[in-house]
Amino acid sequence: QVQLVESGGGLVQPGGSLRLSCAASGSISSINAMGWYRQAPGKQRELVARITSGGSTNYADSVKGRFTISRDNAKNTVHLEMNSLKPEDTAVYSCNADGWLTPSRRAFNSWGQGTQVTVSS
Repeated sequence: QVQLVESGGGLVQPGGSLRLSCAASGSISSINAMGWYRQAPGKQRELVARITSGGSTNYADSVKGRFTISRDNAKNTVHLEMNSLKPEDTAVYSCNADGWLTPSRRAFNSWGQGTQVTVSS
């Protein structure tokens, strides 16, 4: 099994910054991609940013230029640097990772418990 633990959420004023972190642990052989998703009240969950093991990234159009995703493959961690935050960024942010388990070599796709980000004055 794989566990993902997020940290770094909270309350911030519009224009402010937050940094989210997510650490994966468990019977991990390798991780293909790690990403952040968010879900605001009454809305569907959406992809915020995703990064592959090779460092390729993709972002939601709404966060391009403001958010930066990074990854430490050796530590199985992923970070999301969020700048110029807007009230519409308010949501529960969840970490996701997919890859392969050891020793079973089965694929996994795991989610963290989510962390609340609130942007408000």
